[in-house]
Amino acid sequence: MSKLFEPIKIGNIELKNRIIYAPMTRSRANDEGVQPDFVATYYVQRASAGLLITEATNVSPMAKGYVRTPGIYTQEQIESWKKVTEAVHNAGGKIFMQIFHTGRIALPDFLPNNVQPVAPSAVKANGQNYTDDGMKDFVEPRELTIEEVKQTVKDFGNAAKNAIEAGFDGVELHGANGYLVHQFLGSNTNLRTDEYGGSFENRARFLFEVLNAMIAEIGSERVSVRLSPAGQFNNMEETDAEELYKFILPELSKLNLAYFHLGTFDFSKDWHAILRPYYKGNFFAGVGFTKERAEKLLAEGGADAIVFGTSFLANPDLPARFANNWELNVPDQSTFYTPGEKGYTDYPTYSQA
Repeated sequence: MSKLFEPIKIGNIELKNRIIYAPMTRSRANDEGVQPDFVATYYVQRASAGLLITEATNVSPMAKGYVRTPGIYTQEQIESWKKVTEAVHNAGGKIFMQIFHTGRIALPDFLPNNVQPVAPSAVKANGQNYTDDGMKDFVEPRELTIEEVKQTVKDFGNAAKNAIEAGFDGVELHGANGYLVHQFLGSNTNLRTDEYGGSFENRARFLFEVLNAMIAEIGSERVSVRLSPAGQFNNMEETDAEELYKFILPELSKLNLAYFHLGTFDFSKDWHAILRPYYKGNFFAGVGFTKERAEKLLAEGGADAIVFGTSFLANPDLPARFANNWELNVPDQSTFYTPGEKGYTDYPTYSQA
């Protein structure tokens, strides 16, 4: 039997297989960050995954960087997520919530009273962000004060606590893809000269303060993190990525997390092979995996589980398709971020097709 279908224990829960549903923004929430009822259908359709990881979810009003993204900081948001977790658990699935703060990638359009976004340093990202009025240039963010950094750490801790109240099995911190946690790590986004900038220890301080705040609220066995070494998405640079992450991963190992999720779009190096020896614990590998490449990496001990994105988005029964070598549906990129159920809950299973 393929190792993809072997169970694995993360924290205090057992996953039925090692095929993980990736966190992917789908922009189906309303303007208040509340999920519609059909989101539960979407996740239940994919509950044959060993673990579902939700789309990145805002930890505060200042965290929002995209249209129709959900939150986990109001009671109404929590209640909308309860419908999702209850349905997934009734279907025999396990589900973690991914939480994030977009930092400088936010636009004033998405923030309370159209205020300026915040970041480690006042460095504007090159490029544009999507709005329903069309693409708009990123704006220069305001540098966070020490007091604001501390409050943001608390926001992540509260979000983790709220996720457990909403019924989630655990929480994944989004420390990747150019969002706030990654901005503290980046060599071009963090120009601070205080205790949050400069050395590896200082640049990683925010990451570890956030993780420790989450652990204090819900326990390390329910906390995980995703990182993207050398990822350039959202105009990021890490000129010293290999040395930086070789510093971070042994420190992460000491926290006894449920798992570590490595997913980067930098293909200039084999980051899984480089960093696997530096992390002691469950190692999830993601981005660009086919079934064959996944089975090879698992067989070689290069990872403990594989995270699948758009292939799982388009194939709600992906584990069954893998098990039977069935043909895969093709994802429709035009509906990735559009409102409603089209391109969301209407992908057929193999038997339906």
